[in-house]
Amino acid sequence: MSIFTKKQKKDKEYKKTEKAGDEKNIAPASRLFNTPKSVFMVKQVWITEKAGDMSHLRKYNFIVDKKANKLEIKKAIESIYGVKVVSVNVVNIKGKSRRMGRTLGRTSSYKKAIVTLKEGQKIDVMPT
Repeated sequence: MSIFTKKQKKDKEYKKTEKAGDEKNIAPASRLFNTPKSVFMVKQVWITEKAGDMSHLRKYNFIVDKKANKLEIKKAIESIYGVKVVSVNVVNIKGKSRRMGRTLGRTSSYKKAIVTLKEGQKIDVMPT
């Protein structure tokens, strides 16, 4: 029975500090996008001929962290480039097996995000 009383005390303390306006006790989900972690979700821009053709349709390709979801990717792109993201499509690419002489190897698998921007916005990612 003592376990329940301890838990109730912690809840009461949390509510007291929350009412006092202490910013340290904000829920982790609401603090997620203010951390630098969301910025590191995007690893690099995927630049290919097909990706260049898609940029005319306001669609840009990025290699992202394997654990990232669509909402995290959207917030990261908006914070890095200062644009409004309409939608995010995600593709998991499996690694391929490759040979180097006698030995068999494997390329790394990765996650690719196709980001669609709001009408009239663009990102300058293509090298000139």
